[in-house]
Amino acid sequence: MAASNMKPVRCAIYTRKSTEHGLELEFNSLDAQREACEAYIKSQASQGWRVLPQPYDDPAFSGGNLDRPALKQLLADIEAGLIDVIVVYKIDRLTRSLADFAKLVETFDRKSISFVAVTQQFNTTSSMGRLTLNVLLSFAQFERELASERVRDKVAASRRKGKWTGGTVPLGYEAKEKKLVINLKEAETVRTIFRQYIALKSFSRLVQNLDQRGIVTKRRDTKVPKFRGGIPFTYGPLAHLLKNRVYLGEVHHDGKWYPAEHKSILDQKSFDQVQTLLAENRVTTQTRRSTSGALLTGKILDDRGNRMSPSFTVKNGIRYRFYISRALMRGRKTQAGSVARIPAQAIENLVITAIREHLALDVQTPDDQLRHLVVDSVADVVVHPKKIMIRLQSDNAQTIEIPWQASVKNGPALAPSSNYADQPDPKLLQAIVRAHAWLRDLKLGKFDSVEAIATSVKLHPKVVRQELRYAFLAPSITEAILTGDQPPTITLARIPKTLPLAWSGQCRTLGF
Repeated sequence: MAASNMKPVRCAIYTRKSTEHGLELEFNSLDAQREACEAYIKSQASQGWRVLPQPYDDPAFSGGNLDRPALKQLLADIEAGLIDVIVVYKIDRLTRSLADFAKLVETFDRKSISFVAVTQQFNTTSSMGRLTLNVLLSFAQFERELASERVRDKVAASRRKGKWTGGTVPLGYEAKEKKLVINLKEAETVRTIFRQYIALKSFSRLVQNLDQRGIVTKRRDTKVPKFRGGIPFTYGPLAHLLKNRVYLGEVHHDGKWYPAEHKSILDQKSFDQVQTLLAENRVTTQTRRSTSGALLTGKILDDRGNRMSPSFTVKNGIRYRFYISRALMRGRKTQAGSVARIPAQAIENLVITAIREHLALDVQTPDDQLRHLVVDSVADVVVHPKKIMIRLQSDNAQTIEIPWQASVKNGPALAPSSNYADQPDPKLLQAIVRAHAWLRDLKLGKFDSVEAIATSVKLHPKVVRQELRYAFLAPSITEAILTGDQPPTITLARIPKTLPLAWSGQCRTLGF
């Protein structure tokens, strides 16, 4: 009578095997573990123990972590209150990590679950059982780490002898019988990539060239679609390919390269030439980024969501700053926004003016203070063909819209919008005022040369010389600029660097 009223104890059997070896057998390690666990549960039948029909088997899964499908299902059933006792063949079948075991025991205790290893017969409901289990798990973790060290040592020794020990097979090779073998078609693709980089000397032009040729990354037969390759090259994979010494017949281990068993695809001269070009381009890029001083770095985007990075170009000794879409920088012109390149000073001035007007600041507010306000208050700036959207860093995500017009003929450039047709051009005004101030300082002897002015304002002397021309504009041209009545031909970008001295000649040159 007592036995019939006894509450059944629901027992879940968990089994695990670290490798696939032997799983194809009719009676494998998982079957042996389950049979031993079932026999133990039957011996406890007088206590009401019953085997749950649900199998919890993890074939070919490491015990070093908890990322196992059957274990996750077991923990989910525990949370659902479907299990009373967990039975395993040995403790290390559940986990080999002491830290993971502590997490599991915490879960078991919270749900009042007992844990039993049939060959070690411990119960986690007692303090002595926990102590013994922790000691055993410490040895299990030590054994796992020792095995890992042995594998690492074996890999290191193999690599030093030039053997391929596995990993991602690079474009140009196939893995056969644990060796790298040249794939003739892919090898020619690799040589083409190196030849084109030597010829073009530019990542962006190389990406465009590869796209036109239909050259893509290595195609792989994997279960996960995103790792199958066969996609257009981007900067990261392309840079890795161009630096890979595997193509010279070498293997890498622990920061060093060793002569390998597999054959080379490239000759040393071509490889060294590419490395020299990569080093030169890297220095140039780092210099441009470090000296840009761009106000909107990390904040400006094109209208397709691509970040726009600061860059500059130098022409006739003058440095011109601009922002360029990263899609364009990566050779993905079709993925760039409507405006892929924009002058930096122009867009920064527009944003600064918009913030000053939005915050109702005095026109005499120092530039440094305004720049700090832009950095602190602007979340992002999105450039559209006919407007610029400034989103502020505020709780209500307020947005400021600035009308403008992208120039089609001369590329993306700021031009006055229809709303500002009769307003003076602030850039032209600033240039004229500064030119007259420099000319006055030279006349009064405050500076004895253009070089001295350039040093005081931290500009190149050539820039100062070119801007001084605005002090010698014809009075009619200067008056039109001051009132905003100048024709569209008179802009800072359209005024030639060298103007005739005669005022009549200036008017003819500028179409005024």
